[in-house]
Amino acid sequence: MRIGIPKETLHEEKRVALSPAGVDSLVRAGHTVYIETGAGLNSQFTDEEYSSTGANIVYTAEEAFKRAELITKVATLTNEEAEMLQDNQIIFSFLHLAVGKKKVVENLLKKKVTAVALELIERDSRLPILHIMSEIAGQLAIQEAERYLESSIEEGRGILLGGITGVAPAAVVILGAGVVGVSAARAALGRGAQVIVIDNDLHRLRHVETTFNKRVTTVMANAYTISRGVKFADVLIGAILIKGEKAPHIVTKEMVNQMKKGAVIIDVSIDQGGCVETSRITTISDPIYRVHNVIHYCVPTMPAIVSRTASYGLNNASIGYIMNIANNGLLSAMNTEEGLSKGVCTHNGNCCNESIAEIFGLKLRPFRVFPTN
Repeated sequence: MRIGIPKETLHEEKRVALSPAGVDSLVRAGHTVYIETGAGLNSQFTDEEYSSTGANIVYTAEEAFKRAELITKVATLTNEEAEMLQDNQIIFSFLHLAVGKKKVVENLLKKKVTAVALELIERDSRLPILHIMSEIAGQLAIQEAERYLESSIEEGRGILLGGITGVAPAAVVILGAGVVGVSAARAALGRGAQVIVIDNDLHRLRHVETTFNKRVTTVMANAYTISRGVKFADVLIGAILIKGEKAPHIVTKEMVNQMKKGAVIIDVSIDQGGCVETSRITTISDPIYRVHNVIHYCVPTMPAIVSRTASYGLNNASIGYIMNIANNGLLSAMNTEEGLSKGVCTHNGNCCNESIAEIFGLKLRPFRVFPTN
């Protein structure tokens, strides 16, 4: 199979879909890889490293798109990239179409592209590729929050996350006990913070208590407990995920208005629209703004801050799926890996995802894989 890796064009996206090791595996299996020049530079992978594994270096994104049967990338499709897609091509990327642009979806349908969203692929009721990025985002959420608590930041609270002898540590309140929430809790505990995790799933809360040997306070989520937790927080981490759907606003403007002056909100859910009503997308170079004297950090591409680590992690999580498709063809791969088919958003001109169909007013035709003899 011919596989294309374009350079990411989304502002400040520094990750690359496959490392040289991943490309080497594909080439050794007999596949052809086209990678746009400079695609790996922001993750410290040179063109020479890729070419030494047998990749073909191409000099425009258009060439990578035109030559490939399968395109693998990291960031959501831009309108320009959607225009470059070829008829009946496969796109393998984080897509977040539920909060995307209708024009992109229309291009996918018009060109009969099979769009596989990495964030929706399942294995054993988990989301293995999203899991990797969520681990990174959880750690970074605490790393970034620690910075914005400092007095060097305008209106910063001027407190040390872990406190000192005789002075209380910061209170970190985490909304959501999934991968991001657990990763953030681990990082915050490691720095000595007081950590509270709020979720509406008792099984998840029990897992948090067991994992951290009751060093984390767990609270069942409802409007009352969320309001109290938000008011108490020095740092509020939004880590709500509803698979394939827009995140609900569980923190209202009124709740934000009652927070401590200089408190920090890190809304990791922003790539799905955000779980805080006052959240709006920011960038790595301009990451914060203030509402009611509360610092908001809402960067949807947080793992790009550590692009080399993130690129290695993405490669490790996705290469098996790409290899399966390349070796066996799309439908056979879907047959052998049922969770892969759950990532299919569009196929053969049809919308296969219920949330996307509902949001954009499209006819739903679920993707079906039939066993073969």
